[in-house]
Amino acid sequence: MDKQEMELYCAGCGIAIQTEDKASVGYAPPQSLEKETVICQRCYRIRHYNEASTVTLGDDDFVRILNGIGDTKALVVQVVDIFDFNGSWLRGLPRFVGGNPILLVGNKVDLLPKNVNRNRLINWMRKSSADLGLKPLDVVLVSAHKGEGVERLVQAMNEYRKGRNIYVVGVTNVGKSSLINRLLKQFGESEMDITTSQFPGTTLDVIEIPLDDKSSLYDTPGIVNRDQLVHKVAPQELKVIMPDKPIKPKVYQLNAEQTMFIGGLARIDFVKGERQSFVFYLSNHLNVHRTKLANADELYAKHKGEMLAPPGPDAAESIVWEKFTFKVPSGKYDIVISGLGWIALHGKGANVEVHVPKGVAAGLRPSLI
Repeated sequence: MDKQEMELYCAGCGIAIQTEDKASVGYAPPQSLEKETVICQRCYRIRHYNEASTVTLGDDDFVRILNGIGDTKALVVQVVDIFDFNGSWLRGLPRFVGGNPILLVGNKVDLLPKNVNRNRLINWMRKSSADLGLKPLDVVLVSAHKGEGVERLVQAMNEYRKGRNIYVVGVTNVGKSSLINRLLKQFGESEMDITTSQFPGTTLDVIEIPLDDKSSLYDTPGIVNRDQLVHKVAPQELKVIMPDKPIKPKVYQLNAEQTMFIGGLARIDFVKGERQSFVFYLSNHLNVHRTKLANADELYAKHKGEMLAPPGPDAAESIVWEKFTFKVPSGKYDIVISGLGWIALHGKGANVEVHVPKGVAAGLRPSLI
């Protein structure tokens, strides 16, 4: 049986290959079937032209895939974005995967400032996981981009899987496919190259990678957390809000009744408290603007989509704001904005109001640094 007669799947995103409808997912030109590794036209354009993906799976598809894991005996590897821990959390995972053990992997450790204590970070992730209803077997820190921690991850997977399959799961943009590609390249499996990009929803179906004669590693599609900020901006703006280099904290000494804008994506009002430092841990590409609280509404109305951007003018006009009010205790705390970063307050307490696009989550936690 030749390739024309076999059922083929894209090596990049896992979708079934078809050669009939150019406008549908899985399309590949007939001549491409002669190649050793077949990828769909969508993956080709993502890889070579960095085009945005407009195809996403529905919630039912995600539930089907996760429930399928619960019907097997496997090790589940949940990948989270350390920079956006709560925003990248996969809600209800233990319920979906049954009694299967879960190994927690914190990706993008290379983006954190160098003064972050790794052991403290691991302990913080364990506690935060327990608060969210999960007790992982272990916590491993990695950088899919730099290769840091990959050998440790392989050791942990081999230790805990006990000959079983491995399913790698996570929400969109946590770097699952990049991590798997790093594993493949490091250990000589160069035949497969899973499509990666900064755009949500790149992997469209389960991709199987054989580990031995009896077990495989499976890359699953990224589940959409709709409160993440990445879903509120245009694809070309993702490179501005998603850090690609170690974060350089921005420190501001603020008095009460001052406001800070993070582009046009968030507004932080220091309503009441003693003069203190607000330390912003954000993508280095984002601009922060200070003004008086009394002038904040006027400044935003005048400069949204321009000086206060991203998002650009069109998206800025349609934003509906939601307010979170925090009474920050005395001590060291972070105000976290899902998908954007966090603001550290190390003072004698403060009343702070945070305005974000409706649907984006904000919260308060003990300081990470």
